[in-house]
Amino acid sequence: MSENWISDRMRNIDASGIRKVFDLAATMTDPINLSIGQPHFDTPEPIREAFHQAIESGRNAYSQTQGIKPLIDRIQADVDREYGQDDRKAFITSGTSGGLMLALCTLVNPGDEVIVFDPWFVMYKHLTTLAGGKVVQIDTYPDFKIDIDKVAAAITDRTKVILFNSPSNPTGAVASPEEVQGLAELAMKHDIALISDEIYRTFCYDDNFCSPVEYNPQTIVIDGFSKSHSMTGHRVGICHGPQHIVQQMLKLQQFTFVCSPHPAQWAALAACDVDMTNEVNDYRGKRDYMLDQLKDYEIHGAGGAFYLFVKAPWGTGTEFVKEAIARNLLIIPGNVFSSKDTHFRVSYAATEQTLERGAKVLKDLLHAR
Repeated sequence: MSENWISDRMRNIDASGIRKVFDLAATMTDPINLSIGQPHFDTPEPIREAFHQAIESGRNAYSQTQGIKPLIDRIQADVDREYGQDDRKAFITSGTSGGLMLALCTLVNPGDEVIVFDPWFVMYKHLTTLAGGKVVQIDTYPDFKIDIDKVAAAITDRTKVILFNSPSNPTGAVASPEEVQGLAELAMKHDIALISDEIYRTFCYDDNFCSPVEYNPQTIVIDGFSKSHSMTGHRVGICHGPQHIVQQMLKLQQFTFVCSPHPAQWAALAACDVDMTNEVNDYRGKRDYMLDQLKDYEIHGAGGAFYLFVKAPWGTGTEFVKEAIARNLLIIPGNVFSSKDTHFRVSYAATEQTLERGAKVLKDLLHAR
């Protein structure tokens, strides 16, 4: 194959640093894996059974592009109950990542600017590149709080989208109502699209979740079942937003993903009635345990999701992670998510035994240099 066949857009997208760590894990013997960004518990049995029944009953063809009617009706009813906005319509995407791609490709023209908050979820930068846009980073170090004045100063006549994530991957930061309201009102004032990535909304440990939809009815929400119900492989996401935006996203979905996997949508319908309170409480306990074990590290955020974004006590984040991997501990260097190389990400979506082993290595590494 000629190298000339590769498009310029692909040359501007790097392979995922997280995937590199996953690949490395496959070559190691009994690694202490605190790198993975998905729940460690299996998909609950009622959801698995609904998936099985859907397959056995012949629900294996394409569904409607927008999703199966029973699931749409259920999600729409929940959205209407929460927000009461007549123009807000929901549909089913092929995972949250699919929803993000649809939103950005629907909204962003070549050369448009997309504001993201550093540290950001790894896909934001590359999906913006795919859409032809340019990422503008707002520094949130050291406490990962959003400074509305910084956002306002970054807005130009090319700013098209603000991409917001709370609770955050990788920091676990949960934005306060004041931050959310300020961001929502700023987007409205400047007629900028606001995309709210709410995939971790179930995992808020100290404060109630707050969506910018409460302050900005034009907000486009991306959500799904992957993290809340451990359905990462099922690829069932949710999007809701203004009807005219949703119509354009559906048009694009017809010619890309076609639909979310049909039997998985019936599983998602069953998931709507599965109480995940015990799992959330379990992760709250794991968060508390890891914060206690790592109290000699500098850690901010950590109010939600299942991540800690930890400042390396010596060297760069990459240098620290290399030493951790040499001791059989898999964590993710912070520069995978950031323009800076000062931190590393720990996932506490793991068993108690794995967390104990990982915490011991991290405590040993505190003074390794």
